[in-house]
Amino acid sequence: MSRVIRVRYENGVFKPLEPVDLEEGEEVLITIKRDIRRILKKYRGILGRSSIQELLELEEETYIQ
Repeated sequence: MSRVIRVRYENGVFKPLEPVDLEEGEEVLITIKRDIRRILKKYRGILGRSSIQELLELEEETYIQ
């Protein structure tokens, strides 16, 4: 079963920001995906005139390849 949850990384530990249905000691795989929208807004304009949607599509292609 797959599920997406938000976590915060503090002192070397991923801390869930919402309840998780896991057994104590259970191991899971995680995929790290940063909040790219915040980053794109910060650097908007550096790559010329591109919409956030265009940049998000480029970012998604990066993960696929």
